Amino acid sequence: MNNSPPTAPVPTCLKWFARTDRGKVRPTNEDSFVGIQFDAREVHRLGKYGEAPISHANLVFAVSDGMGGALAGEYASRVAVEKITTLLPRAFSAADELAAGGEVVLTSLFTQIHQALTEVGDSYPECAGMGTTLSLGWFTATRMFFAHIGDSRIYHLPAGADRIQQLSHDDTHVGWLLRQGQINEREARRHPRRNLLQKALGADHQFVAPQVGALAYQAGDIFLLCTDGLVEGLYDNHLVEILRAKELLGLNVNPADVLVEESLQKSGRDNATAIVIQAG
Repeated sequence: MNNSPPTAPVPTCLKWFARTDRGKVRPTNEDSFVGIQFDAREVHRLGKYGEAPISHANLVFAVSDGMGGALAGEYASRVAVEKITTLLPRAFSAADELAAGGEVVLTSLFTQIHQALTEVGDSYPECAGMGTTLSLGWFTATRMFFAHIGDSRIYHLPAGADRIQQLSHDDTHVGWLLRQGQINEREARRHPRRNLLQKALGADHQFVAPQVGALAYQAGDIFLLCTDGLVEGLYDNHLVEILRAKELLGLNVNPADVLVEESLQKSGRDNATAIVIQAG
């Protein structure tokens, strides 16, 4: 009798869905998002939804939430996602297909984006102090490398699980209190200092120290990348309910659309952006 545990199903493709909205209050949308598919030879920009095999090329998704006066925040978040499109494939090729380690490549990427934002902020008075959060997931055939700074979020809902895990750490004092168990999720969302960032790209910070990591994933896993405006009115159990709806009920829905619409109904005070990635 073979008593070895069953082998986890290997993912063969990724499906993704994205949506952004400026919300009910803010005059502009300072959120940005991007999806790219690349190998050592070429890069393709992805649309708001689609499906692609994961065996022959890497896929990267990211969200950013800009900050700054006038239109500086909007510009900062766009700079971040555009730099990903140009810098990451170049670094991938130079690293000899992750020989240097995905975490090393992503730390270098975040440093370069930080330097670019700092240079622009120092050169143009209207961009002084501009900055952005950035949360990124890099999918290879078997692993997802991630990097994060700020209070946008990266979530992982494993296949068959009924609880969602926040992979990223909110770079706020309130986020630290929550991780230490000193406050609960509801208290964190109502805390008056919940939006005071301790880390960001640009924003007059001298150094950048992103959170980086990696995990193996399998078919059936779901990932969510989102800005803080999306989860202002959505608790973790709401996220699970929406992300599981298509899987459990067979609904023909775009989960990113549902997440953003639900967020707008429950709050809508901030820009809201979501990217849902499903491993198949």
